[in-house]
Amino acid sequence: MTYSYNHLFTYTQSILEKIGCPPADARLAAEVLLSADLRGVDSHGVARLSGYVRLWEKGRINAVPNVRIVHETPSTAVVDGDGGLGLVVAPKAMQVAIDKAKNVGTGWVSVKNSNHYGIAGYHAMMALDHDMIGISLTNASPLVSPTFSKERLLGTNPIAVAIPAKNQPPFVADMATTTAANGKLEILQRKNLDAPLGWVQDKDGNPTSDSNGVKKGGALLPLGGDREHGSHKGYALGAIVDILSAVLSGANYGPWVPPFVAFLDPLPNLVGEGIGHFFGAMRVDAFRPADEFKAHMDNWITRFRAAVPTEGNEKVLIPGDPERELEIERKENGIPLLRPVAEDLTALGEKLGLDFQSFG
Repeated sequence: MTYSYNHLFTYTQSILEKIGCPPADARLAAEVLLSADLRGVDSHGVARLSGYVRLWEKGRINAVPNVRIVHETPSTAVVDGDGGLGLVVAPKAMQVAIDKAKNVGTGWVSVKNSNHYGIAGYHAMMALDHDMIGISLTNASPLVSPTFSKERLLGTNPIAVAIPAKNQPPFVADMATTTAANGKLEILQRKNLDAPLGWVQDKDGNPTSDSNGVKKGGALLPLGGDREHGSHKGYALGAIVDILSAVLSGANYGPWVPPFVAFLDPLPNLVGEGIGHFFGAMRVDAFRPADEFKAHMDNWITRFRAAVPTEGNEKVLIPGDPERELEIERKENGIPLLRPVAEDLTALGEKLGLDFQSFG
């Protein structure tokens, strides 16, 4: 089932307006959400729309937040998201980082009292139009066990870095600090497929291929899967994201991060406010002339593209290549949705008085 970008965008915006989001915020949130579907990160796109609505119904999302700076220096700030949609709070906070970088060379913003912010890459890529390097981090619901543990103490805690080039497409790395994001497990669950070994452990800490393993009390695994394959490094990366996003800002961290699913309530005795993010913007010409840097980025990218591929592989990819190519294809030919996702969107519209199909 394939739908045009405009169909899904206008429907998403309309749903968000139905729950009370101001039109400008609803447009911004729809853009962030649909950027995931365009770039092939289907787990973080419109498939999550009903999840945001359920959080709003539970009183855990503020549709009309007063997003504001609560502490700042010339190059840093803490932003309070006032319980708003992370899809709205995050780009506003990233803009603060960009504005500070324009003034003093770099900008660094830590965010508290927010919610799930979509794909990390969207926010990092905001810096590209300003000849800046963008950095985007967020903590997330605790579904991940540290190496050697059965407890779920960290989220998938993604890291995204976007770097401009001159004639080549930008370098865009956007990755979870786990072997796979939870959204990919959700896709496997909808397709009734197993997960590769190394993604999940069961409730006793044993490797499992059950894509429902986390729902049954297990956990996602840090990047690397196990100690022998470097999971301690994935664990450390996830911990760094948690600390910069939340310990630094005053958000909840570790096991206290509120769950994305509305049927689970946050733990009692929270240690902070909401979910946390961390953003950075670095003006390239604060280090060297921008044109000179971007010409060398072109050279870097060109050389890596020319790397001799291993047998059975056509070419070496640059981070961001698959997503960029898919974005071009999906803008032209539409965005495919799994049947359960389309049915979920239809049911969501019926509940809020909208006809999903009529937006086509």
